[in-house]
Amino acid sequence: MAEEQRGDAIETFQAAGQTFPPAATTTAAANAQAEIYARAAADPVAYWAAEARERLTWRKPFTKTLEWELPFARWFDDGELNVAENCVDRHVAAGRGEKVAFHWIGEPGDRRTITYAELLVEVQRTANALKGLGVTRGDRV
Repeated sequence: MAEEQRGDAIETFQAAGQTFPPAATTTAAANAQAEIYARAAADPVAYWAAEARERLTWRKPFTKTLEWELPFARWFDDGELNVAENCVDRHVAAGRGEKVAFHWIGEPGDRRTITYAELLVEVQRTANALKGLGVTRGDRV
């Protein structure tokens, strides 16, 4: 049986013209600033390079922001960072250890609030367990 074709079907993802505007309540609560949006729209690659340099801790700074060959994009390809350091360690080091990192809700209704300090302990515990299994620096897990 032949598949029915629709006139409004997306032919390619890169050329889709659909938009999905946010809800009015989301827009009202957003921290969107016209100047930041204009800068990002004018030069997206330069914008994201500046954001990445300012907001992330790099072990080896990147020199290439974006390599784009459809359908693949490689951002900050020659840079190196430690995800755990950026997501957990730096918050504790900056004195935000008692702030909530995330709220967890499981089943059947289990709940737990995890602070950055608690998360750091769990990350370190996991790292030590991996070391105990023979995983070393540079191994991909």
